[in-house]
Amino acid sequence: MPTAEAQEPSGRLESGWLESIQGLLSTLVVALFIITFAVQAFQIPSGSMEETLLIGDYIFVDKLHFGGSHDSGLLIPSRPVQRGDIVVFYHPVNPALHLVKRVIGIPKDRIRLVNKQVWINGVPQREGYVHLLNRPPDVFRDNFPRLDFLSPGINPRWYIDLPNHVDRGELVVPEGEYFVMGDNRDNSDDGRYWGFVPEGNIVGRPLFVYWSLRDSEGERVSVSDKIGHSLYVLTHLYQVTRWERTFRIVR
Repeated sequence: MPTAEAQEPSGRLESGWLESIQGLLSTLVVALFIITFAVQAFQIPSGSMEETLLIGDYIFVDKLHFGGSHDSGLLIPSRPVQRGDIVVFYHPVNPALHLVKRVIGIPKDRIRLVNKQVWINGVPQREGYVHLLNRPPDVFRDNFPRLDFLSPGINPRWYIDLPNHVDRGELVVPEGEYFVMGDNRDNSDDGRYWGFVPEGNIVGRPLFVYWSLRDSEGERVSVSDKIGHSLYVLTHLYQVTRWERTFRIVR
């Protein structure tokens, strides 16, 4: 008959397995919490935020900073969205899309653009982050809002609603909504063309670039060939990575 001493190692082994499983489960719970409530990964698909964010940047987004966890019942410190914040949000026209832009106006702000210069509540803004292209002036894009000249690129619903938010030549931001534009001001499909961003559409703010892939235009493998492009990236990881942008804080 086996003695107690002979059975003891088996007991220790079972205990060790249980502790390992509990540790793994705890790690999974923490990881799921982070992915669900805290951070989310996004890829920058367009140049509307250049030079702040480039095509091919991969970013982590903080979903808690603006109180995005309120639906989860978690009591986590947060603050309201402020002018100058960069935000990731669901497109008001097509909620299936995520966009990233900079907040220019908060509720009750009065906004206008005059020859590309932004004025808020009668004060000209110093926007060191703005990237301007060498393009001829545009009546609608660079002098906004204009009710006497509407761009053909404007969303039809915004075309109808825009006059309801213009007072003495200024765009007035309603409660619970924000006005956003891209830093690449001359090449950004933003609030000028489709309106305000409801507070509930805001997902969070970008934290940092965790990886950046160089523009693959001109490479031997076409970007449209996703499998071939992925293989090319894997086999040329060092060459196609923008190492100078790795872990860059987004401001």
